[in-house]
Amino acid sequence: MILSGKLWTETGFRDGRLTVRDGRIEVVEFGRFVPVEDEQAWGEAYITPGLIDLQLNGGLGHDFTHQPETVGLVAEALPQWGVTGFLPTYITAPLEVYQTALNWLGKHAITSGAQVLGAHLEGPYLNSAYAGAHDPAFIREPALPEVIKLLEAGSLKMMTLAPEQPGGLELARKLTAAGVLVAAGHSGATYEQGKAAFEAGVSCATHLFNAMSRLHHREPGLVGAALDSGTATVNIIPDGIHLHPAIVRLIYRTKGAEKIVLTSDAMAGLGMPPGRYELAGQSVVVDAVSARLAEPPHQLAGSILKMHEALQNMIKFSGCPPHEAVAMASLNPARLLKLDNSKGRLARGYAADLAVFSPDWQPLMTVVGGKVAFTAKP
Repeated sequence: MILSGKLWTETGFRDGRLTVRDGRIEVVEFGRFVPVEDEQAWGEAYITPGLIDLQLNGGLGHDFTHQPETVGLVAEALPQWGVTGFLPTYITAPLEVYQTALNWLGKHAITSGAQVLGAHLEGPYLNSAYAGAHDPAFIREPALPEVIKLLEAGSLKMMTLAPEQPGGLELARKLTAAGVLVAAGHSGATYEQGKAAFEAGVSCATHLFNAMSRLHHREPGLVGAALDSGTATVNIIPDGIHLHPAIVRLIYRTKGAEKIVLTSDAMAGLGMPPGRYELAGQSVVVDAVSARLAEPPHQLAGSILKMHEALQNMIKFSGCPPHEAVAMASLNPARLLKLDNSKGRLARGYAADLAVFSPDWQPLMTVVGGKVAFTAKP
């Protein structure tokens, strides 16, 4: 497979072409060339690394937490939005629900569509005062023996926890040592507690600003600790609802492109018409732009944001160069997952996980492991 167009690089887009063989990128050439046989010439379209979503709760009417067997169905749909890899996310639920989901994922290979890169447990070790759309009845204090059992399934890759909870820092250290990406979220941590968490191995903040202690000029809270940290990455949902565009601009100016990851936090309503859907057993009302719990006070309950829309919005809201927005949805999540030696770049030897976008960021083609997983209809 040979593709030519505007190739993504870490410093911008350049004319060039890629040669893909046996699921990997074999050759990267820059410049304008005489087309060769079988070359797919995309002209002014952007060719980028495939997008990676670290927080996806479900889609197409399916909820991963209570329907773990639907992960493959959603995986098949994700390439239409430029996604080549993702973490199925299971939100706060009884431990046996987690165990079932992790066991299923560990035993079933997803062979078509976007690649499953591991599981993300968002909970249950959260702060009930910042539960958001999570059911507080299932929130509990960190317990290392429980986590050891969950790790035995072999599929846990990321966990969001409230580091200020008793035992939270110890658990963060243990998970980090076990190779699990640890994020702070649904947390009432003070600035000092947040700083201690990032020093203890917590790598990022889940949906910054949402469901966490607020930024105040005398008490900066977890938001302030994350923005002030030189090492912490901030994961954001740029749908224009979870964060005001001005806040997205401030985050970009504060953290810079290398320390921001775009996530969807999408739920069962992703790719579906407005209506009622489930999120971990709770009823959610989805309209044309948002998802909220059906019961008062109608908190935001994930999103219906598609990842190519996250790129569009990040560029529009922050004014960042397009190549930086792409990095926030490809290289940066790959780096957090310690996969940036094989994913997230257009480079020789890297996995041929690619996305082709029109100049206005509409997905045109997606390649997963060297195989075409999506092509837009003419």
